[in-house]
Amino acid sequence: MQIPDDLKERVERVHGAAGRAWLAQLPALLAECRARWALKLDEPFENLSYNLVRPGRNALSAEIVLKVGVPCHELRTEAAALELFAGRGAVRLLADDAPRGILLLERVTPGRPLQELQADAEATRTAATLMRRLWRAVPPAHTFPTLAVWFRAFQKLRQQFDGGTGPFPPDIIARAERVFAELNASTARHVILHGDLHHMNILSSGRGDWLAIDPKGLCGDAGYEVGSFMLNQLPSEADAIMQILAQRLSIFATELQLSRARLAGWAFCHAVLSAVWNFEEADDWRDTIRLARMLEQLLQMAT
Repeated sequence: MQIPDDLKERVERVHGAAGRAWLAQLPALLAECRARWALKLDEPFENLSYNLVRPGRNALSAEIVLKVGVPCHELRTEAAALELFAGRGAVRLLADDAPRGILLLERVTPGRPLQELQADAEATRTAATLMRRLWRAVPPAHTFPTLAVWFRAFQKLRQQFDGGTGPFPPDIIARAERVFAELNASTARHVILHGDLHHMNILSSGRGDWLAIDPKGLCGDAGYEVGSFMLNQLPSEADAIMQILAQRLSIFATELQLSRARLAGWAFCHAVLSAVWNFEEADDWRDTIRLARMLEQLLQMAT
């Protein structure tokens, strides 16, 4: 099997020696999965990020997706989230060896992403409905990361730059730190979130509803869930972006019955956090900071 070059580059860049070792073992790992679950695998999906994802069929000729990646906490929490969702609003987890980075999933068909089938306002309402279906009470014992853990990225950034913010404007990092602290401290109820519920992770399903894929599995305030959606599938013109962001914010506030100010605050914090993550992974972060500035304006208008 030819491993896609972009996948190899990302795996090696992010995981280093562990990633190179995993890539070397990947053919044997796939052969093991095929034998273990009697799978017939097709070519990988395109536009892969950090995991190899291949559709196929099992011994009963049911359509499946095999997802394998460098063993990490994120794949373990994805499996745990899918197990918790139990097919309600999300793809079903059929089997897994999560400690080894292996997930066997139901294939979502026809599997077209949300933005291909619905205009933005309708898509935002669909996403809100799916969010409500997915959210779960926090189990008594769990290993899901919390928002506080995710937002340690700000502390890490300051440590890297001796208390400064490196290439980032100091005011936007300081405000994101402050807004996050206020929102997190005032959370009335924590739930288990998808954590990355944007348009491309919401697919049309033959079950008659929309299903989520690729959950992160995250424990925190429900309002944080809108962040990924707010940042995705936006027009290129600044004025048009502001109109779409404002429209989405209004729809989410109505559909989720959550404060517009809290949603704007969480979306702003998520945008800044995403920019910091992009910087950590040597990806371009400047466009995300520009979106954070726009969300900051909406936050100011909402408070």
